[in-house]
Amino acid sequence: MKVHVANHPLISHKLTVLRDERTDSPTFRLLVEELVTLLAYEATREVRTKTVNIKTPVTATTGLVMAEPRPVVVPILRAGLGMLEGMTKLLPTAQVGFLGMVRDEETLKASTYANRLPENLSGRQCFILDPMLATGGTLVMAINYLIERGADEITAICLLAAPEGIKVLEDEFKNAGIPITLVTGSLDEKLNEKGYIVPGLGDAGDRLYGVV
Repeated sequence: MKVHVANHPLISHKLTVLRDERTDSPTFRLLVEELVTLLAYEATREVRTKTVNIKTPVTATTGLVMAEPRPVVVPILRAGLGMLEGMTKLLPTAQVGFLGMVRDEETLKASTYANRLPENLSGRQCFILDPMLATGGTLVMAINYLIERGADEITAICLLAAPEGIKVLEDEFKNAGIPITLVTGSLDEKLNEKGYIVPGLGDAGDRLYGVV
């Protein structure tokens, strides 16, 4: 598994504002959208393309366009939904699927309550959107869902990641047989006893949409 921590001053600036407990939900949502677009730029460096012939106003030439089948973007509900707009700005023609997953705060285990994915993902590049890689349980389950449906390349995009979560992913998928990449805006210090990332930014879903 490849891990890419995006090192850019704009990403660091926006993450700093996100972390601040005084940042309100509307500002938080806007910053998440902007951050994901920046992270998506890094995450799509290996997106598949094909060569086409075109004619400019000056001459004939060749260029690159997105190859078929198009990528699939999979936000993990609910917090991943706040990342979707930033991703589809860069990949407007991508197909979108959804996974609804929740973490039990006592056991820290993830469970699935909604699944809206194509049955066959053979030959598809998939991009998973999840703001926080904490214990790793949610992403492990999501990646396994995609592998079972035939995905042959998976990239997870997270705003923040903890070392413990990265190790869980590396251990789980060391023999996966397909390329798996994590792109994150920051590698944080650790998890606390409640499984929250430190320093982190709190509960991403609550900060995006309010406490429900």
